[in-house]
Amino acid sequence: MFLDFSEPSISRKYQSHLFNGRSNALTKPQYLRYGGKWVSRGRRALANSRNQASYNRDSCQGKRNHKDNHKLLCRTMEGSMDKQSSGNSGCIWHPFTQSALDSTPIKIVRGEGAYLYAESGTRYLDAISSWWCNLHGHGHPYITKKLCEQAQKLEHVIFANFTHEPALELVSKLAPLLPEGLERFFFSDNGSTSIEIAMKIAVQYYYNQNKAKSHFVGLSNAYHGDTFGAMSIAGTSPTTVPFHDLFLPSSTIAAPYYGKEELAIAQAKTVFSESNIAAFIYEPLLQGAGGMLMYNPEGLKEILKLAKHYGVLCIADEILTGFGRTGPLFASEFTDIPPDIICLSKGLTGGYLPLALTVTTKEIHDAFVSQDRMKALLHGHTFTGNPLGCSAALASLDLTLSPECLQQRQMIERCHQEFQEAHGSLWQRCEVLGTVLALDYPAEATGYFSQYRDHLNRFFLERGVLLRPLGNTLYVLPPYCIQEEDLRIIYSHLQDALCLQPQ
Repeated sequence: MFLDFSEPSISRKYQSHLFNGRSNALTKPQYLRYGGKWVSRGRRALANSRNQASYNRDSCQGKRNHKDNHKLLCRTMEGSMDKQSSGNSGCIWHPFTQSALDSTPIKIVRGEGAYLYAESGTRYLDAISSWWCNLHGHGHPYITKKLCEQAQKLEHVIFANFTHEPALELVSKLAPLLPEGLERFFFSDNGSTSIEIAMKIAVQYYYNQNKAKSHFVGLSNAYHGDTFGAMSIAGTSPTTVPFHDLFLPSSTIAAPYYGKEELAIAQAKTVFSESNIAAFIYEPLLQGAGGMLMYNPEGLKEILKLAKHYGVLCIADEILTGFGRTGPLFASEFTDIPPDIICLSKGLTGGYLPLALTVTTKEIHDAFVSQDRMKALLHGHTFTGNPLGCSAALASLDLTLSPECLQQRQMIERCHQEFQEAHGSLWQRCEVLGTVLALDYPAEATGYFSQYRDHLNRFFLERGVLLRPLGNTLYVLPPYCIQEEDLRIIYSHLQDALCLQPQ
């Protein structure tokens, strides 16, 4: 049976929007959500009566012994979590998972707001937006409604020589919001492919002008995806060892971390002066999978100036940072120097469907326009420009641009900063950038395969919080719908992990 969104009961249950009187058209999505449910403003008082967990831990006066912390974490994890119904889960090859060592996957049956619900009845506070893509919470009624409406019209059409209204509307709404000059859109399916497309565009841009430039430059500790091109520009890593001999030609320069800007700028000047450099690819201000590392926008600005001077294309990987994660709508705004190409995905559809964009300047696009068909960008995917993905992206953009969403993002940043001021000194590192809180758990063993990773992951899952560590790095990157009381629950458990004492 199809969902009937004209039912009054639906609109009463999910009053996170306003109606304008035109056949139940949702025009101004709201953000009120308490206790994992979307609710109306009228229930705010009831929700506020909920007991809030305090994240102040007076007993936590200093850093604990790293080895003692680790021993206690191990003992805490000895009792395995409630087994979930696995069904045929053994037939599924899960990403970034060692099936011989990792526990049985938790079966999630539904999501609502900032919460995920397991088959066992356990609910999990999604503190990382389900791999950084869920902007507005799970099961948002506005995005769901727009998706259902589009599914009744057109679910998919080949995008070569055809187009459709959701794609046209999406580019018309996004174009004025992007950094200056970015106005030619190429659709794809995910972040990695958007990077591959950007790399192909950069190489062919010069090839079409009879210039041989095929070398790429990236930053240390970068991550741009798991396809070959994306892996190549991130440099060597323990996670990509089997493929190093197959990498494309690339160079890595130091990232302009605070206090190390001069080194990064000097290396950039040396590398960019080489004649075969096609493009410089970077994650502006925030390196996600590299450890949620934050660096100086002024340092990046100087590197971008050098790239422009030497005729090196600048490709901004805003797959994570786009759509308000770092404060402004796009992190590139921090430098005032627009990239030549920008890559977008993850939050583009609010986490609903796979969709990505590689957006270029008109100048780059025009280098492919010719009477010679071989100068076209001969690239595409089956689901390029999928109408359902575009409709979800349009709905997500409506929500992102609403005043309520801006207020929520500001609230998240304020709460992160309060936590940092109160407890930051107890952590090996504690940084805040927009809606992102990054912490390094005090440990002797660091890096992606740190022995603390799995223990910390399970520690938080047992407390109903989804926090997937990057080695000994913990980060809070929540959906924008999260409430302050939920953030304080997360902070409380963070302090619990830090303050564990040997028994």
